[in-house]
Amino acid sequence: MEEFNTFEQAKIDNQAPSWTMWYYDPKTDTDWKMSSEDLKGKWYVLVFYPADFTFVCPTEMRDLADQKEVFEKMWVEVLSVSTDSVFSHKAWLKEEKLMENFDYKMLSDHNLVVSDIYNVLDEESGMAGRWTFIVDPDGVLRWIEVTSWAQWRNSEELIRKIEGLQFMRENPSAACPAKWHTWDKTLTPSIKIAGEVYEALND
Repeated sequence: MEEFNTFEQAKIDNQAPSWTMWYYDPKTDTDWKMSSEDLKGKWYVLVFYPADFTFVCPTEMRDLADQKEVFEKMWVEVLSVSTDSVFSHKAWLKEEKLMENFDYKMLSDHNLVVSDIYNVLDEESGMAGRWTFIVDPDGVLRWIEVTSWAQWRNSEELIRKIEGLQFMRENPSAACPAKWHTWDKTLTPSIKIAGEVYEALND
């Protein structure tokens, strides 16, 4: 069994908890281990989902697959994660038509350890919830999102969030206002604009 720091928990703007998991790679039809150490220097996203052979999950995976080129251009590695085995992952891709051409690595947290330290585990069912974690090249956790089990996620919105996080990494003095897109104006936090944010955004 892999060793983990049991006191390490996922917290925003802190180092993301380290992990090692088996994965199934649809591109090569192989399975192997990977760890968070393998992703040092990269942006990556952990997309936890409840289970293979469920209902909302394949629609989310299809949405992610449709945006593969966009994530690649942003140098972002997307990893799907559930508590299913790598064998279940492979069978799901074979049986579910929505999973055609899905070629992200599919991580298997079969011993539930990573779901536990990331606080996404439903202990009664033994399944992970519908959580998303964005980690920057320094291994810092920059975004945590959780949705209801029956609620879908949107890859376009995920892309917009990563664009904002990447912009702020390159421009540390900037703050992105609500609904920000890459072509929009940002704010420079200062007591001088307190109470005058409208003016700062519209001058």
